[in-house]
Amino acid sequence: MAVRLGEIRLRRYPLGPGMILVWVLAALGMGVAVYRWIYGLGATTNLSDGRPWGLWISFDMMSGIGLAAGAFTVAAVVYIFNLKKFYPIVRATILTGFISYTLAALTLMVDLSQPQRIWHLIIYWNIHSPLFEIGWCVMLYLTVLALEFSPVLFDALNWKVPLKIIRAITIPLIIAGVTLSTMHQSTLGTMLTILPDKIHPLFYSRLFPLYFYLTAIAAGLAMTVFESFHSSRTYGYPFEIKMLSKLVKGIPWVLGIYFVIRLAELFITGKYLYLLQGGAPAVMFIIEMVGGVLVPILYFSDPNTRNDVHGITWGAFFTMGGLILNRVNAALIFMDGSFYLPSWQELAVTVGLTCLGLIMFDAAVRFLPMFPEPTPKAVKRL
Repeated sequence: MAVRLGEIRLRRYPLGPGMILVWVLAALGMGVAVYRWIYGLGATTNLSDGRPWGLWISFDMMSGIGLAAGAFTVAAVVYIFNLKKFYPIVRATILTGFISYTLAALTLMVDLSQPQRIWHLIIYWNIHSPLFEIGWCVMLYLTVLALEFSPVLFDALNWKVPLKIIRAITIPLIIAGVTLSTMHQSTLGTMLTILPDKIHPLFYSRLFPLYFYLTAIAAGLAMTVFESFHSSRTYGYPFEIKMLSKLVKGIPWVLGIYFVIRLAELFITGKYLYLLQGGAPAVMFIIEMVGGVLVPILYFSDPNTRNDVHGITWGAFFTMGGLILNRVNAALIFMDGSFYLPSWQELAVTVGLTCLGLIMFDAAVRFLPMFPEPTPKAVKRL
């Protein structure tokens, strides 16, 4: 007797201890965020005039947006370059991007000292500020991602007319998404170029915009692999390793270009001397470049590793770690200023927002047609 997909979901996805913990941590984080809005940054964070950027910007904002780059990359591959073989993963990838940008927006609302004035960005234009461009691009791209994801909702609700309208404008939406994402991924790096006296020379570069863009492309594709692996483990859907293996073939090229340019800059500018001095900056630089760049290049350059479940997943893990180190090293660890160590409230908000993202993804999988139906073998195991 045939088993309906809805029945499979109800039987396969009970709310176990892991998700209950996720809900608790999300509730705690949101509670702390509300407390921060009531009592201010001073009562809840270790930020100061000498250290205005902390965990929320360097990790939640910069790293989160970088990891979401798979949304525009995969969407462009599927709809613009017409490579339909990647279609089975495009919905989940766009959802991951939408969630990541939603969380980035919430992070910004928590980090701003006057979040109620966010609307000033729309009314009062400062076209000379990188933050102006980032703010507008993030707002617009979040809207684009919502529209790109809307066919999944319309499909689930059987709303044929809105579905037809969205499908008719899919290509312009994807082009707009690629343009907006390219602009603000690089401008996040532009924002750091104005701090040459604050960031350690090993991590500061006038090429930040290019570096941020290249690492975002690589990490965005890696995030697609990571999300697919855990979706397979958690929900029992097939892990499309052959498809993903082809998708990540471009990562060694992107990271290779990044590696060559960054090393060339290191020697041309004479910054390699800081490596010879040793110390924490040199150690962290080597860890970032070896663990976050060279190791992924080796992993994804080998066809056998790319076609192995654990190999491709570990390669994705190291690539994502490389992007996070790249952002955190420059914008947090090796930025001069007052001593800073995140407070427990800052950590609680970060963990809570991450858990909120997991809840959003879990809800989408439970109630929306995110993936192809499980195979008969998978259904039999339920």
